[in-house]
Amino acid sequence: MTESRRLPLEAWGRRWLTDAQAWADRSWLRGRAFELLWFGLKQGWACLFGGLLLALIVGTFLFWPEGAPISRYDFLVVGALAIQAGMLLFRLESWEEARVIFLSHVAGTVMELFKTAHGSWLYPEESLLRIGAVPLFSGFMYAAVGSHIARVQRIFHIRVRQYPPMWTTWVLAAAIYVNFFAHHWTPDVRLALFAATFVLFGRGSFYFTADRVGRRMPLLLGFGLVALFIWLAENLATFGRAWSYPGQEDGWAMVSIHKLGAWYLLMIISIVLVSIVHRPEREPA
Repeated sequence: MTESRRLPLEAWGRRWLTDAQAWADRSWLRGRAFELLWFGLKQGWACLFGGLLLALIVGTFLFWPEGAPISRYDFLVVGALAIQAGMLLFRLESWEEARVIFLSHVAGTVMELFKTAHGSWLYPEESLLRIGAVPLFSGFMYAAVGSHIARVQRIFHIRVRQYPPMWTTWVLAAAIYVNFFAHHWTPDVRLALFAATFVLFGRGSFYFTADRVGRRMPLLLGFGLVALFIWLAENLATFGRAWSYPGQEDGWAMVSIHKLGAWYLLMIISIVLVSIVHRPEREPA
């Protein structure tokens, strides 16, 4: 048995990382490639909740057996609960984070009830574990966004500079949430809400560490990238018939790029909710 195999797993991981970093330090190109790889791995780890839930959605769509004793949607509820329990059991989320993520779950479910009643989208499969037209697994998709935002702050040691006063973010989040309902009867003010995000967050920056060197990213760019990846995940989820938009009833089609704006605004709500337990850590000037 080799020496590396005799080492405990954690020590072996540290040795592998040290060797990989030494390899990366041999050239600028290797260093950037290694840092990008490490960034992707950490992002994937931060997305664990959402990634597992998305894998369940697509996997059950492709391989769900006919005549199964429970519906696929009900199985997704059980699977989402198991993922959440595992996150807590293995201390991948704290109880404080879980409580805030639960608020995302509740806020998302309320919006789902309203939006499905107004025909914005539908859940095409039957299930028992549902409230009205909304299967209970739907709220976990919003919880997955909150989980990612909470975990990514810890994993990347994120600090911020020129973050707006907390009360202003709460007012913005409330206005965004109200507009998701009110625009069915009143003028849609989302353009004004986008402008408000630029005013509040436009001067701010993230400071994070993917490998060993601290990096800076404008807050708005970071928000936009997260919204883009949520939109890509939404395309996979609708492919897996988790829900369907008008026009997708007879076959899958890509989700309109206009939904990217809605996810951007919803992500702002999630960021504000997570700030309850993860107050933005300030980067020294």
